[in-house]
Amino acid sequence: MGYLMHINISSDMTATSVKEVKDHIAKEKRDSMRSERLGDFLFHKVTFGFALSVLLVLLGIIVSLLIGAWPALKAFGPSFITTIEWDPVNDQYGALIAIVGTLVTSMIALLIAFPISFGIALFLTEICPAWLKRPLGTSVELLAGVPSIIYGMWGLFIFAPFFAEHVQPLLAATLGRMPVVGQLFQGPMIGIGILTAGVILAIMIIPFIASVMRDVFEVVPPVLKESAYGLGCTKWEVVRKIVLPYTKIGVVGGVMLGLGRALGETMAITFVIGNAHQLSFSLFAAGNSIASTLANEFAEADTVLHVSSLYALGLILFVITLVVLSAAKLMLLGLQRNEGKK
Repeated sequence: MGYLMHINISSDMTATSVKEVKDHIAKEKRDSMRSERLGDFLFHKVTFGFALSVLLVLLGIIVSLLIGAWPALKAFGPSFITTIEWDPVNDQYGALIAIVGTLVTSMIALLIAFPISFGIALFLTEICPAWLKRPLGTSVELLAGVPSIIYGMWGLFIFAPFFAEHVQPLLAATLGRMPVVGQLFQGPMIGIGILTAGVILAIMIIPFIASVMRDVFEVVPPVLKESAYGLGCTKWEVVRKIVLPYTKIGVVGGVMLGLGRALGETMAITFVIGNAHQLSFSLFAAGNSIASTLANEFAEADTVLHVSSLYALGLILFVITLVVLSAAKLMLLGLQRNEGKK
């Protein structure tokens, strides 16, 4: 009888212990889930705050530019964009010269940089020997890290004299004699000007575009290229029919990255563009850009209208960059929608 009572008491104690263990495990699980939910909530809010801070900074920039540019926009109206005159003495300002200089130098840079960057990226990914690929790729990346003021100093003291003595006379003697295009390659051959600024910008953005294109080309699955080679395709056919269709979105992104860098470049342009408030059909002539105008005159602006006009130039540059990047984004979305249709 006592033995049976002992068994029953032990069974009751065991059942109680198991229940306590289960309750403890359930409590720990609830606490763990509550802690995980709290961690997820905090992680979500912190990352949302980081993302929101970017929008707040962007909004703050837009608002500050609008407030600073309002006196000039109110005084000159829409004609501020189409007016050539920039006269701090008489407090008369127009943005057309700076806008044209910014767009022309950026387009020249892109026309020069795109084919060269494309060739560099193709050589590094398709043709370059293995022993040369790493040092050459590292050299391209190092060029992307060179400060813009170094490019400007090199352009002014080394490139501009060489350009004036050898390149500009050659261009004037060849392209300068053509009926319509010839007007672009006539004028004083002093080495600095719109064309020089465009070439320096091209040298600056080539490493950026080439690095992006190289990384994009390297993600092409090797089996696709090997299959094309197995069918007898040449290297150019592999690039044209396999690599480019597979990576066209990344290529466009790299080009837009370089264009965005060219539009906002300041110091290198300031050294070699000539900083002259004049509009000329000649690419040899000195000119100005929005960034160089801001760099040269912001510290010396002494009237409210002068400072406000510089703010207005900054706002215009912001709008130009926004339009370019938005157009690039729409182009990429169009390419993504058309994938697989052909």
